[in-house]
Amino acid sequence: MPSVAESTLGVRADFPIFAGRPDERPLIYLDSGATSQKPQVVIDALAGHLRDHNANVHRGVYPLAQEADAAFESARAQIAAFTGATPQTTIFTKNVTEAINLVAYSWGRANIGPGDAVLITQMEHHANIVPWQVLCRERGATLRYLEVDDRGELSLSALDAELARGDVRLVAFAHVSNVLGTINPVAEMTARVRAAGAVSLVDGAQAVPQMAVDVEQIGADFYGWTGHKALGPMGIGVLHGRGEILQEMEPFLTGGDMIASVDFQSATWNELPWKFEAGTPMVAEAVGLGAAVDYLSALGMDRVREHERSLTAYMLEGLARVPDLRVVGPPEADGRGALASFTIGGLHPHDVAELVSRSGVCIRAGHHCAQPLMRCLGVGATARASVGVYNDRSDIDALIDALLAAREVFALDAP
Repeated sequence: MPSVAESTLGVRADFPIFAGRPDERPLIYLDSGATSQKPQVVIDALAGHLRDHNANVHRGVYPLAQEADAAFESARAQIAAFTGATPQTTIFTKNVTEAINLVAYSWGRANIGPGDAVLITQMEHHANIVPWQVLCRERGATLRYLEVDDRGELSLSALDAELARGDVRLVAFAHVSNVLGTINPVAEMTARVRAAGAVSLVDGAQAVPQMAVDVEQIGADFYGWTGHKALGPMGIGVLHGRGEILQEMEPFLTGGDMIASVDFQSATWNELPWKFEAGTPMVAEAVGLGAAVDYLSALGMDRVREHERSLTAYMLEGLARVPDLRVVGPPEADGRGALASFTIGGLHPHDVAELVSRSGVCIRAGHHCAQPLMRCLGVGATARASVGVYNDRSDIDALIDALLAAREVFALDAP
């Protein structure tokens, strides 16, 4: 294999799922872009909270309830600090999809109308497309797209041209593309959006698990991400918002806990962030995510980024050895997140994923919830390999060997 400098964090033993599988097959997990595996400390935090501190929050005065309150709000503070935010503007949702829908519903329906435009990009996940389609249809607004170039990147001059039209009220874009791997210049983009008098939303689902993220420095009005990709549990996501905007917004969901008072015909809302957290929240999941971000912080996000960048570079060079394989997105690892999406001539991506799984290699295949982007790329689907903190070069070697073997199954080199 090529001579990319090796980087390893040596943490695989922290993840019990790699200790052994029931069928005794190796587990070569290269689908962290879909969801990450969980370290023992996260599993212990979840189980420990449910075993020792389980009670509803914000409701009881007895000691157990106060323990649950403290654990929940302590996790919020940990998570806010991890991303350079404040607890008051850190709202728990069940995933980044809900976070984006919250903004589309609560901010969008109050601020978008006929003649306005919402601007997104061709590389967006469906979670950052469909809410804006629905909003624009309901409000009589226009949805426009920034194009992706041949390298899988966006043009800042094209963004400036769109903003100069004067009708854009909101711009929403991914920090890191879940298909192309492209790392967008989000701080530059949000600054230009704000200078034009528009509001920005960043989908950070792929970014927060991979690199140091400071939402204050990025300057987005809204920044959403999801816990299960960042070593945390499923069922919890985060929305960071600009305080003055959140204060003006109406709630997304209504009911218990998000109120200050309720009369027979009216109600008043709770303070931030609880105004946007109706009903019993995901307490144990928040505790688990708090443990996850502490684990990542202990590793150091700069080390995490360098480890995954190095593995991605090694993967890109290995994939270049596979005949008829085309990688989409930026060609250099420095410009992409920890993934590579690709096609192999003569093989459907689903066949590729099934064949490599016979060697214990887990990769994704499909449109990756990005069908408009697939149309831009001229394909129906791609295969995608994505790395995490627990991967090393042996996983990449196994992937390349399995891909070469897959071609042999279909006799693609036969005369």
